[in-house]
Amino acid sequence: MKAKPTSGELMILQVLWDRGPSTVRQVHACLENKTDAGYTTTLKLMQIMAEKGLVRRDERERAHVYRATLKQVETQGRLVDDLVERAFGGSAAALVMRALSTKKASRAELAEIRRLLDEYEGGAQ
Repeated sequence: MKAKPTSGELMILQVLWDRGPSTVRQVHACLENKTDAGYTTTLKLMQIMAEKGLVRRDERERAHVYRATLKQVETQGRLVDDLVERAFGGSAAALVMRALSTKKASRAELAEIRRLLDEYEGGAQ
């Protein structure tokens, strides 16, 4: 199992998941409005992520291209599992109720939640 990404690493992974393989400069440009970290900080973090196995660096070109080695859905699942255990005593219901009480869900999100619940209940019978 690969290391669990830190919040800074997750920001970089999100860019790589959204954009696909990217250079440090491209990743940094996407993060400029979200963080005050400089280019060298982004570079160093991505080098550390490569050492940890979170990203892979293609060194064939002058500007190295990085790609995520973790799948977004798997990473989110591991992080949610960890959060449910550590903060909600293993209760997924408590997590969902807290999430819905903290941030208002859109109509589309609520419809998707209802659909997922219906699907879950249908499979549990």
